[in-house]
Amino acid sequence: MHNDEFPGFDVSPHREVQQAFKAIAAHEMQGLPFVHPQMDVYATPFTLFENQWLGCVLTPWMLSLHIYPGPQQCWPVRRVSERLGLQLPYGEMTFTVGELPALGQYLSCSLMSPLTPDLSPQQGVQLADNCLKMALSLPVTDASLSRRALLFGQRGAQHA
Repeated sequence: MHNDEFPGFDVSPHREVQQAFKAIAAHEMQGLPFVHPQMDVYATPFTLFENQWLGCVLTPWMLSLHIYPGPQQCWPVRRVSERLGLQLPYGEMTFTVGELPALGQYLSCSLMSPLTPDLSPQQGVQLADNCLKMALSLPVTDASLSRRALLFGQRGAQHA
């Protein structure tokens, strides 16, 4: 490993990710107008996809898809805020390079920011889990399925 690269995680980094974002929520995001006051920080268990860790992160201010280097991976250091288009089973998605001292660099793709105010904490966790499944699923070509229906697991029914 060189100074211009950093190592991957041997196991799912979801616990470290959750801790890092809980610290941000507690220290940097308190009282901001776009923060969902009832939402907690949640990171799905991350899944290996092409030897990289892929998971969803829910915070009181956003829902995003994250990628971290996997076991025996070394990522080159990139410029923070650099954008990369990546092909996932769901389709091509644009990720932005982020960096936190406890985690090193990671890639994130915003899925919802700010959060919908009427989203309950339980719905937020379910949405994060569903978004990860969706990112790793083949694209849906059924025109009768809306994106919202797909995320909430509904078919042919109006979402109240």
